[in-house]
Amino acid sequence: MTPQELRALCLSFNAAVEEFPFNPETSVFKVLGKMFALSSLEGSPLTVNLKCDPEDAVRLRGEHEGLIIPGWHMNKRHWNTVTVDGPLPERLVRELVEDSYDLVVAGLPRAERLRLDRP
Repeated sequence: MTPQELRALCLSFNAAVEEFPFNPETSVFKVLGKMFALSSLEGSPLTVNLKCDPEDAVRLRGEHEGLIIPGWHMNKRHWNTVTVDGPLPERLVRELVEDSYDLVVAGLPRAERLRLDRP
């Protein structure tokens, strides 16, 4: 997956936006003000920090050693750093990004979740 493809994927979700609160090189993808993905799109290797269910996070790290690691500069229990321009299947990367978005949306107040469901 290329940086452009990762950006397009993250922005494809309802109400997703890209912001740069830390520095001009770090893209932070948010839904209604809550972060679901963080990446230095010009980094090599290309990685993205994604929110993950704690049990799934540990399982994924074991199954994809070195490619999925505890979230860099994040809560290691709830975030993984995923190398997206390596041998991980693109389908898996897409699922992990979608899961991260869904976890963040699930944590939003009910009124905001309902607002996302409207066209």
